[in-house]
Amino acid sequence: MRLVFVPKYGKAVLTGEVAIRVRDLLRQIAMEHELEIVSDKVARDHVHLFVSDRPNQQVSPIMQWLKGISSRVLLQEFPSLRKKFWGRHFWARGYLAVSSGTISDEMIREYLDEQEGEQIADDRRFPIDNP
Repeated sequence: MRLVFVPKYGKAVLTGEVAIRVRDLLRQIAMEHELEIVSDKVARDHVHLFVSDRPNQQVSPIMQWLKGISSRVLLQEFPSLRKKFWGRHFWARGYLAVSSGTISDEMIREYLDEQEGEQIADDRRFPIDNP
C-alpha cells in the first residue's frame, strides 16, 4: 500500500536532522506494529511510503500510529518545530492511501526509484530527498 502525507501548512521542513529522525521514527513505529516499509522516501515537503501490511489491517490505525507517534516525538525533540507548528500537530490532516491492487510491487518500486533525489549513502531503501 502506498501512503503519502505532508507536514501541516505544507511547510518544507523535512530536511537535515529532522528528515533523518522522521525516517528513523517511521521505521521504528512500523516495526513495532508489524508493518514492513518496503521502499520510499522523505522529501522536503512530504513522506511517501510503500508499506506491506497484514491483509486484515485497516489504514486508519496505521496512519494514527505513524503520524501520531512521530508528531509527538518530533515536537518534543525539535524545539524549532514547536514554533512553526503550534497546537501539538506536526502533520496535516488527511493522507493518501492507495492499494497496489492491479499494479505490481515491482512497478511501484521502479516508480519510486525514478522519483528519488539525493540519497543518504548508507541507506538506499528509504532515501531522504534534500535538494
